[in-house]
Amino acid sequence: MLTVARGAVAEDKGGDLVPFRQLSLELANEIAWNALKACRRQDAQVAVAVVDRGGRTQVLLRDALAGPHTVQVSQGKALTALSFRIPTSQLAAETGPGSAAAGLRNAEGVTAIGGGLVIQSRGSIVGAIGVSGAPGPANDEACARAGIDSVLDRLALPD
Repeated sequence: MLTVARGAVAEDKGGDLVPFRQLSLELANEIAWNALKACRRQDAQVAVAVVDRGGRTQVLLRDALAGPHTVQVSQGKALTALSFRIPTSQLAAETGPGSAAAGLRNAEGVTAIGGGLVIQSRGSIVGAIGVSGAPGPANDEACARAGIDSVLDRLALPD
């Protein structure tokens, strides 16, 4: 006769499916628009990319006068923040010339310059945002932060 303790059954289930949180298109769009508007208040014309947790571009906005490079750079910043799970400004600081991690800057697809942030919901990364085109990476990051901050209450809601 096989006897199994009640707690052991729950522990033995490895979980064949993993539940996860996902940004809706509406929320991703709102984050992107609010980031773009924050940059407009500084008279900056930018591109904003929001990627989902898998790194796929969910929203891409480019203001009328934003430079042509801003689209690719904003996507690169979002993907880099998502991949390393840190702000791209932090990655830039940690991979500067002469640092032990300087070689990461040469990895394909890495955009180690401020303006990319992860988007979290209740402790889980659900995506990332990248902004490019404001005067300086700190301003790009401030606009990205404004986009996320505009929906923080909704990111904190339970399922």
